Amino acid sequence: MKWVAQLPYYKIQREIRDGEQRSVASNRLMYLYQDRIVTRHREFPLKDIFDMSYRSMGDMGGMFYLHTSKGVYAYLIECDPERFIEAFKEQELNKN
Repeated sequence: MKWVAQLPYYKIQREIRDGEQRSVASNRLMYLYQDRIVTRHREFPLKDIFDMSYRSMGDMGGMFYLHTSKGVYAYLIECDPERFIEAFKEQELNKN
């Protein structure tokens, strides 16, 4: 099945190498399908998603939040998620 929309996000992991702590950012993609949202390690059926929100953090992008029946999941993003959120709302309208 082809995805409807995608949203780039990134994860920062701290690691210790040679006695030094470093932060390593890895780029990832979140995909919206007609019935679910998929990230690298999670899958959320659309029926379990109540809402999405975004909080800007200055020039650095912000936090994208998925509000689900199992809790709120936060993702670091660098771009405006408006198109992704609009596509989600369209999927919600189409299922009713």
